[in-house]
Amino acid sequence: MLCLVVGRKALQCEQMNILENVSLKDFSTMRLGGTARYAVEITSRIDLTDAVAWAESRQLPMLMIGDGSNIIWKDEGFAGLLLINKIRGFDIYNEDELNTYVTVGAGENWDTVVEATVNDGLSGIEALSLIPGSAGATPVQNVGAYGQEIANVLSTVEVYDQQSKQFGNMQAFECDFGYRTSRFKTIDRGRFFITGLTLHLTRQMPTPPFYRALEDYLQTHGITTYTPNTIRQAVIAIRSAKLPDPKVVANNGSFFANPIVNEIRLVQLEADYPGIPSWPQGNGMVKIPAAWLVEQAGFKGYHDSETGMATWDKQALVLVNEKAQTTADLLKFRQKIIDAVQAKFGITLEQEPELLPN
Repeated sequence: MLCLVVGRKALQCEQMNILENVSLKDFSTMRLGGTARYAVEITSRIDLTDAVAWAESRQLPMLMIGDGSNIIWKDEGFAGLLLINKIRGFDIYNEDELNTYVTVGAGENWDTVVEATVNDGLSGIEALSLIPGSAGATPVQNVGAYGQEIANVLSTVEVYDQQSKQFGNMQAFECDFGYRTSRFKTIDRGRFFITGLTLHLTRQMPTPPFYRALEDYLQTHGITTYTPNTIRQAVIAIRSAKLPDPKVVANNGSFFANPIVNEIRLVQLEADYPGIPSWPQGNGMVKIPAAWLVEQAGFKGYHDSETGMATWDKQALVLVNEKAQTTADLLKFRQKIIDAVQAKFGITLEQEPELLPN
């Protein structure tokens, strides 16, 4: 049973309240965007099928979101039903002394999941600590940080397929994972609603070499005993020192993906910019840190009076909403940075947060 709620007024209902005319600013950590025609919280798979049936009976488009940490809403809003994923669940299955499978609901807070696995002595996602958002969002762009990424530990993703109208489990190899991408973001964008995921973690201790920034932190602080918890605490310290809390400062975290170029292009860049940082990716490709490019283009700690946007003073990759009123302001500031980096380095930056609706 679905109940329509006009505005944000609460009504008694057996199962769900469908809200009408909901500000999308409340569902993006950048705190910009228009209005959703309808919105509903999804706490179970039955909720989801009921909501899908309700929307389809009215020929409404649907979007499912988590915490909104990686979302930019267009100013024109969304003329459909917004599904807010609140599906919970956390189960651990120990296959043997080494291998463990952890199944979580897509609506679980991601860092809470990481914390729980670390507290249980499990390794595999400890370097993904303090990443904002829900668990269900992590496979979409193959979330990664400090040398770990979801593709390395994902076993299966539980999805609702809007084409077949069925729930199913997708194996990791079926997700077409790449650097900050997956089939959920590309060829099948919008087709699947992610309801849960199972991770394959281990009880092995983390071993060096670690990601460069993490390695530097461990050495600087004299940390030589490596456990999931010591790595988690190190990552939390690193992230807290350079990244703003989205609950306090309106931002989407890292706004641009690190560009990948071939080695020939890197040699050309090194001729003009000696010391340009890079990381080998194999197959003749290298990754260049987008933060370095943005900073070199003059945008670290930059405050733009025209748009009300800024870049964080401790991390140029983070775009901050200081006084922006519209998403158009954000996109105008974004383009200023893209144009400046392109003019200086001949590299076109690509944004990481999703601009919705498509």
